[in-house]
Amino acid sequence: MGQLSQFEGRSGAEFTMTVERGKIREFGAAVKTAHPRYGDDEPVSPPTFLASSAFWTTGDSSPWGDSPPDLSRVLHAGQQYVFHGPPPRAGTVLHCRERIDRVYTKQGRRGGTLEFADIVTEFRDAGGKLVAEARATLVLTEQAPTA
Repeated sequence: MGQLSQFEGRSGAEFTMTVERGKIREFGAAVKTAHPRYGDDEPVSPPTFLASSAFWTTGDSSPWGDSPPDLSRVLHAGQQYVFHGPPPRAGTVLHCRERIDRVYTKQGRRGGTLEFADIVTEFRDAGGKLVAEARATLVLTEQAPTA
């Protein structure tokens, strides 16, 4: 196994994400919220809005480089958002960077080894201040599931 361990500590290139008013409204509609703060002129982004940063990434912003794990064997095992102040408002430009923070293994209950990767995406404002972090845990199974 050990396919992911070579990536531990690796970071992708920085990318920018503009927090857009229309996208906040669309996100609010998608999660079926009627909260008025998402319809303001300068709305605050919902806590899980940062997941949309995936649409702002480029090929070189992935810490996996040209060798991403086999997606048929990957499970998303967890997601956490940590804010170091209020969530960003519309108009904020965030400078983002994703890194593979930690890789570890566990024995699966049905046999086989599971390899875990904790991935952290940092979101910083124009002055470099850390605004938020997204922490995801991926699991790479020893083999692809069978039907």
